[in-house]
Amino acid sequence: MTLTTVIFVLSRPMEAPATQPAPSSRTVAASPEPTKPLQAEAPATKPSITSSAMPEKPRTVDYRKLASAAAKAIYTWDTRAASYSEVYSTLRSWWNVLPDGSNPLAVFVQEFEATGINAGSYASLAGQQARRSAVVQYLRCDVELAKVRERPAPWAGLHVCTVSLRVLDQTSSSRNVYTVPVSVMMNCPPADTAPADHCVVVGFYAAAGRIVY
Repeated sequence: MTLTTVIFVLSRPMEAPATQPAPSSRTVAASPEPTKPLQAEAPATKPSITSSAMPEKPRTVDYRKLASAAAKAIYTWDTRAASYSEVYSTLRSWWNVLPDGSNPLAVFVQEFEATGINAGSYASLAGQQARRSAVVQYLRCDVELAKVRERPAPWAGLHVCTVSLRVLDQTSSSRNVYTVPVSVMMNCPPADTAPADHCVVVGFYAAAGRIVY
């Protein structure tokens, strides 16, 4: 069973484009519509959101740590410090295509744009000194998710985590805070297709209809 099969089982997939993936130039809203948080108790004190610097990619076998960092990276950028191409390329480096090609970059493009940003909107927002940052509220992984309990991962080492983020969008004249979920898939030892000493991200979902609960 390939990762594509897992995608079809765990979510309602959108049809991937047939063309070579590339940053889009169409304009979308800078912020996605706020969504309801996962059904879990939130911390009594809300974490503060202070940095728009994309988090470092951890080299670890702790898939929960990697999922948290990846989710934050997906919702972190700063037009004052980086171009869209730089943001796109940095986040693209997190996504590891499997040998069988079952997690193509076309999906990466779709899901990144599902966060509400692309080349066109980023260029427009640059004039407003826009930036986005996020903190993790909580996460659930593997058997903590109902869909994974129903359909377990097809091989040892494949993990799925859904992370609840508190996101802050700012410009020179506005501020908007909202909560979104992100599902992150990681391939870890002892999987044959994973590195021997650390986990890697092999996919993520930001579109509301594809979140794994």
